Amino acid sequence: MPIFKQINKTRVPVKIFTEDIAPQAIDQLVNIANLPIVHHHVAAMPDVHLGIGATVGSVIPTLNAVIPAAVGVDIGCGMNAVRTSLTASDLPDNLYQVRSRIESRVPVGFNWHKRSVVNRSTVNGLDKPLDELVGKHPAIMKMLKGFNHTWHRQLGTLGGGNHFIELCLDENDDVWIMLHSGSRGVGNVIGRYFINLAKKDMQRHQQHLPDTNLAYFSEGSQHFTDYVMAVNWAQEYAWVNRQEMMKLVVDALKASSLPNFTLTKKAINCHHNYISHETHYGERVIVTRKGAIRAGQDELGIIPGSMGARSYIVKGKGSAASFCSCAHGAGRTMSRTEAKRSFSVRDLEHQTSGVECRKDRGMLDEIPGAYKDIDQVMANQADLVDVVHTLKQVVCVKG
Repeated sequence: MPIFKQINKTRVPVKIFTEDIAPQAIDQLVNIANLPIVHHHVAAMPDVHLGIGATVGSVIPTLNAVIPAAVGVDIGCGMNAVRTSLTASDLPDNLYQVRSRIESRVPVGFNWHKRSVVNRSTVNGLDKPLDELVGKHPAIMKMLKGFNHTWHRQLGTLGGGNHFIELCLDENDDVWIMLHSGSRGVGNVIGRYFINLAKKDMQRHQQHLPDTNLAYFSEGSQHFTDYVMAVNWAQEYAWVNRQEMMKLVVDALKASSLPNFTLTKKAINCHHNYISHETHYGERVIVTRKGAIRAGQDELGIIPGSMGARSYIVKGKGSAASFCSCAHGAGRTMSRTEAKRSFSVRDLEHQTSGVECRKDRGMLDEIPGAYKDIDQVMANQADLVDVVHTLKQVVCVKG
């Protein structure tokens, strides 16, 4: 099915690709659609759910303006996946040692590398534009302890929350490596800094907003230019972070008792919290995908389920109504606090049966029951993507 709901009593329409949407999320979409900077309509993906200011799972095309809070603080967060020459029969019956090997190579949660693991040319390529940015906005450096060595050492690290590293089996029992992470601490402080700066700018100009978290920068202003530069830098950082993690995971697997293997399919790497300059409905716009991936015609993407469900490699259909976009995952149905209150460790053990992963209270906020049914999400976006591969995780590493 195509669009399930459409809201028309707004400045521009809202097109929603699901019936499973909370009233609070609809309120947020209405607020966005009433902004004077939004072009043509707002699209909400099947995994849509409540966010801060802007709805997670929303695609927002803007004319000559950008909304920092719509991008959020995990700038450039996204996915990386690659198929290996390994098959299910190459994996041991007990995968605990495999998970431990990965965790020993890739710092998770609040941990990072004791020294930079990235080659000097890569760091140098990131250094110059960041120096220019913090030269204009030195307060950014004060927001992250040990700013320079921290961002260096966090390259190639996972972080916490819903970020993960997985080994998965596809429909042919081929083994895939899949991971999910973003721009770490440096992306977080860049996001928070510019969100607050946008709020101050709009207060200074006495511009009314339905939600202060929807404060935006208009093109032509210095802060607009600086933010676009900052978000592009953070997106590149997130991209490199995932590439470096993938190398470390491959090294960890090669150092284990698994047979020798190669990577047999070019890696798929896609952002799902980012901005992009694109043309839609006859206008050159800035598209903000907040919890959505690009799904242009024949473009490959990754849509993960929860840590106990299937994930998908997809090929985009280039849908105009979704601004060539699709869902970025299953989407939460309850907050982390609610999940911890509603489920037990026994529930977690049951819902992640067959997956080698942590099964303790620290993982309850990521329990599959806190997420939408990924199969229903996929059914709701049959007009947006075709499924190329169906993956089921057998190892899941989280922070």
